[in-house]
Amino acid sequence: MSGPSQADFHDKEAAPAGRTVEGRAKRLVSYFTTRDGLVGEYDYAFLFKPNLPFMRKVRRTAPFFGLDDHLPLMLGLLLGLQHALAMLAGIVTPPIQIVGSSGAKLVPAEAQYVVSTALVVSGILSAIQITRFHIWRTPYYLGTGLISVVGTSFGMVPVATATFSQMYANDFCPKDAGGVSLPCPQGYGALLGTAMVCSLVEMLISFLPPKVLHKIFPPLVTGPTVTLIGMSLVASGFEGWAGGSGACMSRPTSGPNQLCPSNTSPHALPWGSAQYIGLGFASFMTIILCERFGSPIIKSSSIVVGLLVGSIIASATGYFDHSSIDAAPVASFIWVHTFPLSVYGPAVLPILAVYLVNIMEAIGDITASCDVSRLEVSGKIFDSRIQGGILADGFNSLLAGLATITPMAVFAQNNGVIALTRCASRCAGYFACFLLIVMGIFAKFGAALVAIPAPVLGGVTTFLFGAVAVSGIRIISLVRFTSRNRFVLTAALAPGIGAILVPKWFSYVFTYSGGGAKGGLLDAVTIVMETGFTLTGFLGVILNQLIPEEDENNALPALTQNSRDVDENDLELPVTEPDRTLAAVKQ
Repeated sequence: MSGPSQADFHDKEAAPAGRTVEGRAKRLVSYFTTRDGLVGEYDYAFLFKPNLPFMRKVRRTAPFFGLDDHLPLMLGLLLGLQHALAMLAGIVTPPIQIVGSSGAKLVPAEAQYVVSTALVVSGILSAIQITRFHIWRTPYYLGTGLISVVGTSFGMVPVATATFSQMYANDFCPKDAGGVSLPCPQGYGALLGTAMVCSLVEMLISFLPPKVLHKIFPPLVTGPTVTLIGMSLVASGFEGWAGGSGACMSRPTSGPNQLCPSNTSPHALPWGSAQYIGLGFASFMTIILCERFGSPIIKSSSIVVGLLVGSIIASATGYFDHSSIDAAPVASFIWVHTFPLSVYGPAVLPILAVYLVNIMEAIGDITASCDVSRLEVSGKIFDSRIQGGILADGFNSLLAGLATITPMAVFAQNNGVIALTRCASRCAGYFACFLLIVMGIFAKFGAALVAIPAPVLGGVTTFLFGAVAVSGIRIISLVRFTSRNRFVLTAALAPGIGAILVPKWFSYVFTYSGGGAKGGLLDAVTIVMETGFTLTGFLGVILNQLIPEEDENNALPALTQNSRDVDENDLELPVTEPDRTLAAVKQ
């Protein structure tokens, strides 16, 4: 009896693959053609039901969707939109600040491109974090495998602001004959190139064991650092709320910037005018009202609703300039505009500090994502998610620089969306990535975001930056307030807060006026010393290693009140042994 032929062997081996392909095709067809595939059994009213005082409260929880659960098409789009809206303001705010009047001062076409590209890049790079790739022949991973969406790092804003201020002072960036700062695309390119080089450090650090990372960057260090990032950013938000952060802030009596943002802008007013304060207040109050009365989907997108309401009011009252939107192209993508890459030496140390802060935030955000996704927050799998997330942060920052965007970091906003909607499925994350890419491709959308009046954006970003500071306070709350930890917090926070309140306190320490390596090093030290969170971060890391831990087992006994000082009629207090001896002596 002859055995099976080679052809029979191939047929038997090919059959499962054929059935698999056929099964996947059928599932794909049913996904778009059946009720279960399109809408499922989800209670969609839950997402849109507002929280009004006269409405009856229904105490019912939505079903929980796990990490690998499939979602109906409509539900995936809605939850993906909710994630995209939750992170939208956080993605576009840093590039608007960095390329705006307090940063590189790019021309409107380039600024619009950077904002649109930030959305596209965030969508693409978020997919890397969500997918979680195994690195061949190693125990390491790239990505968390969670809904860990990424956006432009807020930590780059104060560093970029200080760096561009120094670039203009050192003539790295151009000025006109009157000393007015001109657009500096070469400075923006230098910022990108420096960030790309420094991203290699974050990738190397990601291979350290998580226990080592926790020891170097405990909550005692990360909490005050993140808090000061928020505090320093709130100042820029308030400046915008009052009219803008440009030359008009000083309320000059002559020149093109007597009014904000300029004398030729529609409905221009002096900085700090009541009308500007009112516009920002309308946006700020809208966020509060959304939180109090909004439905779940409105609550998670309250920042976007605040921008929308403020923009509508500004447009109706003549503060909105539509010319840049009309002039913008219909579509945009990566590399429509490019910037000359280089390395700006003085920015290396501050940007390294930003990456260290990103590592600190990533550890906390990934832990929170695992918690709300009902996954373990300890063990080998959890440690690999931490390692993969930090590695992906560094790798994504490198790719972002190549795509003309500043460093990327894991966002925490989406943890709230997961907790609110009870959906941790990666399907929702992929839908969010898709929607972000679509938003970025339509250049008119990015142009509209750049055209939002400064008071409207300032009212919203003040709230957003305040949330960053509160995140840092929450991390500090995890610290045990021993005398040693109080000392470290005090010694690290005090100089950082001082640098925020007195920004130029270190500007006149070095008298060296030459260039070269020495000048670059001194400029780097100046930026670190004048950027509050970098100063606090470095001090926190150093002091946490230098100041020894307290041994509570050998602590001195607590001082107690002597029974002689207690009212004699208080019979409930026990009499100690020494006091009995003293009483016997007296007798």
